[in-house]
Amino acid sequence: MIPKKRTIKRFTQLINVKPEKLEVYKKLHANPWPCVIKKIKECNIRNYTISLTPDYQLFAYFEYTGENFEQDMKKMAADECTQKWWKETAPCQERLTDDPDEWWLNLEEVFHLD
Repeated sequence: MIPKKRTIKRFTQLINVKPEKLEVYKKLHANPWPCVIKKIKECNIRNYTISLTPDYQLFAYFEYTGENFEQDMKKMAADECTQKWWKETAPCQERLTDDPDEWWLNLEEVFHLD
């Protein structure tokens, strides 16, 4: 039996970080809560990176390996630990999207090479 090839969906996102909150944000992410890391993995997110641009924007990249992204994101949003984490990180950020259902701005992939 040939195993089913897992589809990987790549996400790139952007958000502003408030300059006066940058050190708080960095400190939080230097030691992320184990329950947050566990939930991220349970929700099929892998290879997750957040980088800082010189103009105080956070650039995120991650790969989703699950079957139902929307369902996994609802599972993550319902998690009590994740909600507490977001209460810590949200004041550090300024959204770039007018969509009230989105926090980070999802970017369109225009090129990828494996």
